Amino acid sequence: MNAATAWSVGLAAFLISVVAVVPLKRCALRWGLTDHPSANKAHALPTPYLGGIAIMLGALVTTIIVIGFTDQRITALLWAAGVMALVGLIDDVRPLQPFTKLTAGTVAASGVVSSEVHITLFGGWLDGVLTVLWIVVVANSFNLLDNMDGALGAVATVTAAFLAVTAFVSGEPSLAVLLLALAGASLGFLPHNWAPAKIFMGDSGSLFIGFVLAGSSVLLVSGKDPDTMVAGLLLPTFVATVDTGVVFFSRLRVGRSPLLGGTDHVSHRLRRMGLRTRAVAVVLGLTAAVPGACCLAMALTWLSPPVTAMIAAGAAILLINLLQGVSVYAPAAQPMRANRERRG
Repeated sequence: MNAATAWSVGLAAFLISVVAVVPLKRCALRWGLTDHPSANKAHALPTPYLGGIAIMLGALVTTIIVIGFTDQRITALLWAAGVMALVGLIDDVRPLQPFTKLTAGTVAASGVVSSEVHITLFGGWLDGVLTVLWIVVVANSFNLLDNMDGALGAVATVTAAFLAVTAFVSGEPSLAVLLLALAGASLGFLPHNWAPAKIFMGDSGSLFIGFVLAGSSVLLVSGKDPDTMVAGLLLPTFVATVDTGVVFFSRLRVGRSPLLGGTDHVSHRLRRMGLRTRAVAVVLGLTAAVPGACCLAMALTWLSPPVTAMIAAGAAILLINLLQGVSVYAPAAQPMRANRERRG
């Protein structure tokens, strides 16, 4: 794949996504598919869903046109991500039980593993189980990251772009096409979701993004040594992993359920620290760029996998601990300005 093809893939996905959002928004408003404000949500006005369908269309259509179904691993990943987008859409229309969504995610991730996309630590069935667990957890971490205008769109665009170059360098051009398409589609959605958001991607978009990125990271480290595997799994999912860690431990500390929504994610903590909504999205995108660049540098053998893995893990632990100090459960000194921050 040359540079012209890469640009064409990204541009095509961008155009499909940016154009498709408009009719999808109208449909969402007509059918009453809107996210309403509540105690566990920070946005002030009802906002339509279905933006995630535009992201899915941009990524899937472009990828299928360019590479078809020639690579069974990419085909399995596309099917799994598409199934989870459908599950997310159903959840957007009529909320599903957590067990139902986890079951669907487990089945979809199992389909990816059956196509020989799995980690290779122990050999045998245990690697498959660990891979399914990783994909399901990471996909839901990206789902939870969709909690503020522009946040997940920015992270997904940056992460997918860096991971696409990493895939190309690693000799996986078909995966690079899928990731370039995801980057372009996410970027096409971003103007509509930039604060103040005109539309949300919903679970259909966040689960689709999470599955593609989680599955792609596994594909790239399959067969590699343990150090490369740890770094290769953590770096592309760094922001989502830190966000989930911050929420999980802070809620346990104060006796809140980790499974419920709330305004205590990294994005909300950055808002409490004084950043505006747009600045938060930019900060999260730039933060995702650092581990993304490290992942690429590791693929180019510029960085040592063991050192990279230790630094990434240490940075994640440090950030999780530091962000615990930002008060999000007590009333803020000044009320947060009304914006289109989403649930988490």
